[in-house]
Amino acid sequence: MEPGTGPDPTADVPALDSAAVTLYRWTVVHERLTPATLAQAASETDLGLPECEAAVRQLTGACLFQELFADDAPADGGPAGRRPVAWQPVSPQAATAQLLSERDTALRAREEALREQRRIVQQQRDGLAALVPVYLQARQHAFPQGTIDRLPDKFAVRSLLADVIDSCRSEVLVSKHGGSFPPAALREALPRDLALLDRGVRMRSLYQHATRFDQPTRVHAEQLIEAGAEIRTLPEVLPQLIIVDGSLALLPASSGGALIIREPDLLSYLLTVFERDWENATPFASGPQAAHDVTKTMKQSILVLLAKGLKDESIARRLGISLRTCRRHVSDLLDSLGAHSRFEAGVVAERLGLTSHPAPATPPVEAREPVRTAAPVRAAAPVRAAACPACGEPLTAPASSPDGQRPGGRPPRYCSPRCRSRAYRTRQREGANRVT
Repeated sequence: MEPGTGPDPTADVPALDSAAVTLYRWTVVHERLTPATLAQAASETDLGLPECEAAVRQLTGACLFQELFADDAPADGGPAGRRPVAWQPVSPQAATAQLLSERDTALRAREEALREQRRIVQQQRDGLAALVPVYLQARQHAFPQGTIDRLPDKFAVRSLLADVIDSCRSEVLVSKHGGSFPPAALREALPRDLALLDRGVRMRSLYQHATRFDQPTRVHAEQLIEAGAEIRTLPEVLPQLIIVDGSLALLPASSGGALIIREPDLLSYLLTVFERDWENATPFASGPQAAHDVTKTMKQSILVLLAKGLKDESIARRLGISLRTCRRHVSDLLDSLGAHSRFEAGVVAERLGLTSHPAPATPPVEAREPVRTAAPVRAAAPVRAAACPACGEPLTAPASSPDGQRPGGRPPRYCSPRCRSRAYRTRQREGANRVT
């Protein structure tokens, strides 16, 4: 057997075959292996002597065997004078440290060098990003008729946004999609928005109804309203829109950055869209009654989307609510309509005229003026409807409801609260029987 040489710390860890594992186990039990006991090990492990010699080389290369030399062996006798007299087994942990410590140290040094390079690259990126406002201002002077530019990432967007907000003179319009906003983003935006309002700049924001039920977003909105901001909510809003002084707009880009709009016709279109949504939106308010009114509007929006065939995931994403909340509202709607499926609920809602778009909560003044008609209005007569599904009696609308509808806007389905309760209990029993 050739004399062993030290393992190369930069080389790959040698693979061990079954013979090497068997010999390693035998040596650990007997605490040492010598050339004299090599034949005994081969006999007791059912390995051939050549296999044992190959296994010793593998274990030595993997640092699992430590070579022991005779004390009187010459230090410079060359390979012939440095033949090991025994092999001592080494624990796998110690072998790993000996074999991979130098490689691990080298890798750590390379990682540190990469971190330093990333820091330098980020520093250079920040230095170039600081020139974005200069570039955009120069573009505005070169193309006074309007331009559309693209910001590459969120860092450039933050830099430009801080610059344009600081230079804003009259009004900022904001439209934000989502049922909640990250607390870190709210903390970053609050001082900037409060400073803007303190300068006397008007700020109008459109949120989704779902933000009223998110505690951090609601607290943020209440702080802005107290400082003079105007906030309204809708079931659905534009994904993200910021308009500054009517002369610059920021829209999200699919690449993760933003589009900077200065083109007058496109700005006019965006302003028109915002004003339309603003007129149809509900002023932000908290409290039980406000939450109740918003919940009714959200349920009607869900009903409209159900009638269009959208799935719960799509509805939740569009309305900015969680999937669990959306499914709870859908279940309530199915129960109130007496429907057993989403498709049936959509059909019933369409038949009852419940899928029209929700009316604005604060209609324009012109819409609230009385409408004069040339023909006299006839006295309302009771409207005959279909038979009550619980008792079979005919349904007659109340005299105070000439259009045949209940105060909530839906036609009556039962002749009395008792019949409505009886039908509800019947549906509950049928549902329990189907489950069992």
